[in-house]
Amino acid sequence: GGVTFQTYIICLLVALFCGSLCALAASYKSNLTKSFIISLILLPAIVETVITMVNGNIGTGVAVAGAFSLVRFRSVPGTAKDIGTIFLAMGAGLICGMGYLGYAILFSVILGVVMMVLSTIMKGGNGETEKILNITIPESLNYTEVFDDIMKNYTDSYSLNSVKTTNMGSLFKLQYVVDLKDTKTEKEFMDELRTRNGNLEISIMKKEEPIN
Repeated sequence: GGVTFQTYIICLLVALFCGSLCALAASYKSNLTKSFIISLILLPAIVETVITMVNGNIGTGVAVAGAFSLVRFRSVPGTAKDIGTIFLAMGAGLICGMGYLGYAILFSVILGVVMMVLSTIMKGGNGETEKILNITIPESLNYTEVFDDIMKNYTDSYSLNSVKTTNMGSLFKLQYVVDLKDTKTEKEFMDELRTRNGNLEISIMKKEEPIN
């Protein structure tokens, strides 16, 4: 009963601002996914709201800590945005359970709108267009720049993760992480790569899949 409406709104806005600063700092010279950036922005506000409601109640605080720790036991892999959404839903449920029904609705509406706005305006990989690209090339090709022009045409971002030799050193196997501009152009992308690498082996797969 000690939480006023004005206090809650001020704390929520400051938490969102702090989350934005954290996301900005984490994004500096880093290739973070959009879902991870959104989660960084929302998580301080979620934690702030829960702590505000639990303030002074040790028993409820212990229960909250136990409830949030259950998130790590999800059996299905998910993105950072999925984890953030689970925290959002759990936070709303905990606030309802403590009797702050109005704050629970306000919390859900404000952070839900912020999440939708951020998903619309934020740039960065969304996870669905990111792929693992494996290319085999002859040793005569300089792998450091040989595919740069093609990558720039078909991807928003790309990075060379690993290089290894094969076939007694006569071939190189390159592994890239690429964020495709349009998944519909995947075949054209591979066709151009095949003309550059002499029609040697090329494979492309989802980023989550294990890589041999």
